[in-house]
Amino acid sequence: MAEAFAWGLLAASSLVFGAAAALRFRIALRTIGLIMGFGAGVLISAVAFDLVEEAVAKASGHGAVLVGIFAGCGVFFGGDWLIDHQGGASRKSAHGAQESDSPLAIVLGTVLDGLPESIVIGLTIYQSGAVGAAYLAAVFISNVPEALSSTVGLRGRGWPGRQILGMWTAIALLSGVFSLIGYTAFRHSSPDVVAFVLAFAAGAILTMLADTMMPEAYKHGGKLVGVVTTVGFAVAFLIDQLA
Repeated sequence: MAEAFAWGLLAASSLVFGAAAALRFRIALRTIGLIMGFGAGVLISAVAFDLVEEAVAKASGHGAVLVGIFAGCGVFFGGDWLIDHQGGASRKSAHGAQESDSPLAIVLGTVLDGLPESIVIGLTIYQSGAVGAAYLAAVFISNVPEALSSTVGLRGRGWPGRQILGMWTAIALLSGVFSLIGYTAFRHSSPDVVAFVLAFAAGAILTMLADTMMPEAYKHGGKLVGVVTTVGFAVAFLIDQLA
């Protein structure tokens, strides 16, 4: 159990590193956009090779996988819509949040983005006895651009650096808790339930990428984002093959 918490915390620790880098160095918007594109490619690869492929292998049919994908999509879309209307829409914006944006909504939105990833880390540890190196690397890498863009935006809104780092540290610890939940909550579940959970996470992550991460990446990085997204996908694929 402690292992699940530790791996979940490690995967999310890159949020703190990314935030610290954004606070320490002045990073151009184009650079942030390109890094976000790379992170999106990494997550797409993780969805394809670590989540959906594993879900299909465990399920007795395709029903659990398809239902899980659309359930994850629907839940994330609904939660994201509510958070946007509460003032958390610009949590990934590198331009800076607006005065009307709610700090609490920004924090909740960031937690919503990372919750499915953390639960899967714990679930895979229980299922296989070890953390999936490729998936862990994908989550770790993809967290960096999110922290970079959000930190730049929050700093532009006037948040003090200590408060920003405190927020990311709390979210990293919460990610460890969610990983622990993923490890303990599905111990007696059938393979179809496990497949549903993996597919649910895949649907939620894909929706997050299309709704928030990739539009910001293209907005700041331009057409070159397509190239770095492909590179991110290829790097994650190679890690998966070598793991």
